[in-house]
Amino acid sequence: MKRRDFITKGVGAGIVAGSAASFAGIGNVLAGGQQGDTGKPYDLVAVRGGEPAQMFDLAMEAAGGMAKYVKKGQTVVVKPNIGWDVTPDRGANTNPHVVKRIVEHCFQAGAKQVYVFDNTCDKWDMCYKNSGIEKGVKDVGGQMVPGHTESYYHEVPVVKGKSLKTTKVHELILESDVFINVPVLKHHGSARLTIAMKNLMGVVWDRRYWHKNDLHQCIADYCTFHRKPDLNVVDAYRVMLRNGPRGVSVDDIADMKSLMVSEDMVAVDAAAALLFGEEPSEINYIRIGDEMGIGTSDLSKLNIKRIRV
Repeated sequence: MKRRDFITKGVGAGIVAGSAASFAGIGNVLAGGQQGDTGKPYDLVAVRGGEPAQMFDLAMEAAGGMAKYVKKGQTVVVKPNIGWDVTPDRGANTNPHVVKRIVEHCFQAGAKQVYVFDNTCDKWDMCYKNSGIEKGVKDVGGQMVPGHTESYYHEVPVVKGKSLKTTKVHELILESDVFINVPVLKHHGSARLTIAMKNLMGVVWDRRYWHKNDLHQCIADYCTFHRKPDLNVVDAYRVMLRNGPRGVSVDDIADMKSLMVSEDMVAVDAAAALLFGEEPSEINYIRIGDEMGIGTSDLSKLNIKRIRV
């Protein structure tokens, strides 16, 4: 049985809601990369079986700590998926406990200010509130910033783009010292999956152009822009298996209780795709991202740390 078939039978059949069988399948997702303490920094850390904040703590400890990315006095922008006016149990937005914990880590590392925003699809203030992210961020001293007005965005060239030559980017991405990308893993009707690379559509204004001009190529094109995320954190705690990106009900959700961190968007997307039950090469923007040299989708080349809680 092929790896994809094995994972798909577990995920697609809806048996992933915390069962031992599901975690056995998830354990095979990252098989092939180097394991254990090689003495080299880890290219990717994958944690499963814990609660969101706990898994992020463990992942960052293995990755070298937030101080590796955030220095005293710096400003940080955190970009979760907050696109939808739904509650956390629906899995349409990034888990609020992950976002809150990231903000805490940034301040502990000495950040001067931590900003959080998304260019939402539903009404922005309701998305911020009902996702639970606004409260979590404010509780630990972070600042929520709107992304719904074009004046916040500034046109930049995408020099290496093939379909996307210019785009308008939110000023926080251009001005902050540190950029942390925090997608939720879920199904997407147009892109098939939305993960780290796709999540960057929430930092631009003119994304209708992307949908009309080869969406997958535009996603990859934007990832060549010089202001890449310094760190990518994939929330795969509650994963939407179908009807994405908004979902219909909690029946669309599977509890995978997983989290991954990496500096490499392509690598973390490839790992998350396998977790979902898809081959990375069949998600076009991941394949294109690898071909354009944005990152690697070949996990066998990576030094991977796996943690089971």
